[in-house]
Amino acid sequence: MRPTTNSISMSITKIVENIFFKNRQHKLERLYAPQAELLQQEVLQRLLSKAKDTEYGVRHLFGTTKGYDDFIIHTPLNTYEQLKGDIDRMRHGETDILWPGRVRWFAKSSGTTSDKSKFIPVSQDGLDHIHYAGGFDSIAIYFRNNPKSRMFDGKSLILGGSHQPNYNSTDSLVGDLSAILIENINPIANIARVPKKKTALLSDFEVKRERIARETMNKDVTNLSGVPSWMLSVLTRVLDLTGKKHICDVWPNLEVFFHGGVAFTPYRQQYEELINLPGMRYMETYNASEGFFGQQDDPNDPSLLLMLDYDIFYEFIPMEEFGKDQPTVVPLSAVETGKNYAMVISTSCGLWRYIIGDTIMFTSKNPYKFLITGRTKHFINAFGEELIVDNAEKGLEHACRLTGAEVLEYTAAPVFMDGRAKCRHQWLIEFTKEPADLQQFADILDRKLQDINSDYEAKRYKDITLQHLEIVKAKHDLFNLWLKTKGKLGGQHKVPRLSNNRNIIDELLKLNQ
Repeated sequence: MRPTTNSISMSITKIVENIFFKNRQHKLERLYAPQAELLQQEVLQRLLSKAKDTEYGVRHLFGTTKGYDDFIIHTPLNTYEQLKGDIDRMRHGETDILWPGRVRWFAKSSGTTSDKSKFIPVSQDGLDHIHYAGGFDSIAIYFRNNPKSRMFDGKSLILGGSHQPNYNSTDSLVGDLSAILIENINPIANIARVPKKKTALLSDFEVKRERIARETMNKDVTNLSGVPSWMLSVLTRVLDLTGKKHICDVWPNLEVFFHGGVAFTPYRQQYEELINLPGMRYMETYNASEGFFGQQDDPNDPSLLLMLDYDIFYEFIPMEEFGKDQPTVVPLSAVETGKNYAMVISTSCGLWRYIIGDTIMFTSKNPYKFLITGRTKHFINAFGEELIVDNAEKGLEHACRLTGAEVLEYTAAPVFMDGRAKCRHQWLIEFTKEPADLQQFADILDRKLQDINSDYEAKRYKDITLQHLEIVKAKHDLFNLWLKTKGKLGGQHKVPRLSNNRNIIDELLKLNQ
């Protein structure tokens, strides 16, 4: 451990906080004020004003749009497919299409593991006023909650993806959002981060993991940032190389893990056992290719604070309306707590009324706080059960707690009808610690899903519509093997937790033989 005597090194973090973060900590109070909705009105007018002379802005009358009511009259809802033509023109170097000027960076979407990729434009305004603003606020909020932090007295281990040329252009690139952020980060920040930039941007995750472990094992790492599944793989390799049992024996001053990308619940117990630091903190962030949306501002509350003053204007579609030709769409002021919504955003990256595919549920309106409940396409509703990722995470957490099991990865899909004309959900689970009785684990999971999802409970009634779920044990590293066959090992890529068809699980089951 670093010495506890008063020294220059001990004051580095506090000096950095006072110089760079104090002012923003005061401004964050606006998000908790009753007039927080005014921030969103200001954001919309700012976006419309900046984009009024773009091709899209001219087509949709941004120059004469006065407020939200005008905006929704002139501007349609958009999926990626509807913006793809304009985005492709931007990738070829055309300017002033969806956002002013030329956009040089495109985040290759990791929200799906299908063969078809999305390329989300990331403008300089988007980098500065969305993504980096979100990362900055993560630290500001963390310092506010932890005034004795000394995270800048050591190194930040930031795990990212990779990038490659865009259409063979020398000054335009596509890649994981994390790689874009690392590539464009202020050089001053590189002083405090590990591994080397060259290592951080390697495309081969297995090579990258080895190099990261070797480059960081002898550093004073105080904080981690990344996707839980991939960071876990790196930490395990660090322990292998050092021969230590716990990460606290390698990095005794480690204090916080900023995580996002996948739900942390299935990984929490493994991290707590692996790191073995009683004071270790975990802070969730909601940063996607399309924008930085939320921060965990209260360590005792899993809900995320909606970030209202970035270059993001929010709208929401009630999930019971999702998929309709003309769904109801509401602004922030009209949302209700406890209701599942598909999120719609307009941003300074040129995404206009864009349906990102994530679903959330508000837990509070003063301030606006929410939980991520899943994806509009990542659910199982084959029999009217409407099972969402949030249900699955809570069910697994409960089953693991009661049986002592630990889940590393999983996916689930419907069995529409077997040889006995029976229908059920099939779960493929890779355990790091198997339950002593797999059937007991399945029973607990099934009962918990019925407790928290009335539609699932109704379909399970007397096994008439939906029979008891089935669990198949996955062999070691199965999910990584599958991702590798897709060229998606590492970065922000992940296997969808729930699917309404059997395409993914059938491929995995073949590899599991």
